[in-house]
Amino acid sequence: MSPHLLAAPLLAGQRRALARAITLVESTRPQDEASAQELLTELAPQGGRSIRIGLTGVPGVGKSTFIEALGLWLAERGHRVAVLAVDPSSVRTGGSIMGDKTRMPGLSVHPQAFIRPSPSGGTLGGVARRTREAMTLCEAAGYDVILVETVGVGQSETQVAGMTDLFVLLTLPNAGDELQGIKRGIMELCDLAVVNKADTDPKAANRAQSQLTAALSLLTSHAAEWHPRALQVSALTGKGIEGFWEAVQQFRGEVDLSARRRSQTAAWFDELLREAVWKAFAAGRAEELAAAREQVQAGQQTPVQMVRQLIP
Repeated sequence: MSPHLLAAPLLAGQRRALARAITLVESTRPQDEASAQELLTELAPQGGRSIRIGLTGVPGVGKSTFIEALGLWLAERGHRVAVLAVDPSSVRTGGSIMGDKTRMPGLSVHPQAFIRPSPSGGTLGGVARRTREAMTLCEAAGYDVILVETVGVGQSETQVAGMTDLFVLLTLPNAGDELQGIKRGIMELCDLAVVNKADTDPKAANRAQSQLTAALSLLTSHAAEWHPRALQVSALTGKGIEGFWEAVQQFRGEVDLSARRRSQTAAWFDELLREAVWKAFAAGRAEELAAAREQVQAGQQTPVQMVRQLIP
């Protein structure tokens, strides 16, 4: 189907058309990439109407359970919710489990929801290469809340903060040791920290919330337009979901999301440009670059000297 024929049903909110459009933008075939960019250009004026929320956390923290509880709560109140759940790809085979729909059985069949599991493809941060375009397509299809679930937690996961409006870190009640393992960078980018499964150990949850509040306070400038906060939620019972959404609404009222997205788009352009320049430079120079690496490894030249030799 041509991009023009795909645009109309997608704008009408047809989930099948949205799924086909995302498949198109995820394709690595040159002809599909050209069609995808044509479609995105046509749909661009319909974008920017949602709140984009990125969620990360260590395995076992209950990301999928939290997303389903939040998604169902929002859908029941008239919102249209899209979930872009990124599954880790095998570094050997490129394969992915793609089990997100099975972890969200209620949300996956809700008429107001759309769930798209995508393999990360080895992309840094566990964020699929075309997740940005997929969010634009979801917005054009009328989804006003977009949730991006990342693979795990770590320094590389901070990439998700560069493409969403609000970045959420999920933790567990007994988060003392866990907090030690969370990189400073991800805490600095966190807009909301959520202690999930708070009902399992209320005292530990209170302690974790206090620790997170203190950590976020130390890492946030007093002049910041938004001061990150820590919340408690029990995704299994639904307790705290409404309070979480209230915090999201407060965030939208205090932060200039348009400015944030413009800054993110500029950063994305720089990233794509660096990638394109590297590919253009390396094209047809495999033997030359291999020889240069061997000289560096042998200590014949320093990496800085070799780079200056390759690029005067």
